[in-house]
Amino acid sequence: MKKKILINYVELFWIFLYGSFAGFIYENLLTLLKGHWELRQGLIYGPLIPVYGVGMVVFYLVARKLNIDKKTSKKYLFNIFIVAAFLGGLVEYIFSFLQEKIFGTISWNYDYMKFNINGRTSLSIACVWGIAFILFSLYILPILQKHKDIITKKTMLVITFILSIMLLFDCSISLAATYRQKERKENLEPSNHLEVYLDEHYPDEYLNKIYNNAVPVKNKK
Repeated sequence: MKKKILINYVELFWIFLYGSFAGFIYENLLTLLKGHWELRQGLIYGPLIPVYGVGMVVFYLVARKLNIDKKTSKKYLFNIFIVAAFLGGLVEYIFSFLQEKIFGTISWNYDYMKFNINGRTSLSIACVWGIAFILFSLYILPILQKHKDIITKKTMLVITFILSIMLLFDCSISLAATYRQKERKENLEPSNHLEVYLDEHYPDEYLNKIYNNAVPVKNKK
């Protein structure tokens, strides 16, 4: 039982990591296509954007329970597309909502698109999630399942353990530093040693370079 839980954790951890990295590549390629380059990342350290990682984990959990291949009927694929579009849009909406409520900022705003939901997601963006899920199920999932036995190797378990600690630190310091930035904007003085440390090592200038697309909610257009 414990081994099964461990294997499931390792499996989902790498799915999350792959998705977060793929999202980082995707977001930065978009900035290049717009004619300029700006760093897009979701954590202070490392080329990762967690919303895409969570999205891929959701995709994986759903896709491995479905029997989808290149022979699957178009009608069934369309039904799966609708479900995936909804799930992808929901993940994006939740992340946007939490970012606004916790940190007072937003990193994307789809108000300019038709059929958007509070600017957090939109019909066209949800369709992108749906298409991504179909492609994931048809082309990526089979590769992952084919090489699934790799994660049971002792070396991979050790690597996963080390990366898990690093990711936990990255997520923790990123959340703490960003929340402290919100407090500074509210003119709140540091109340403990951790907040003093965050003010010294993660000032606004530093965080603004990393999260250069994060806009205060009051400036939302």
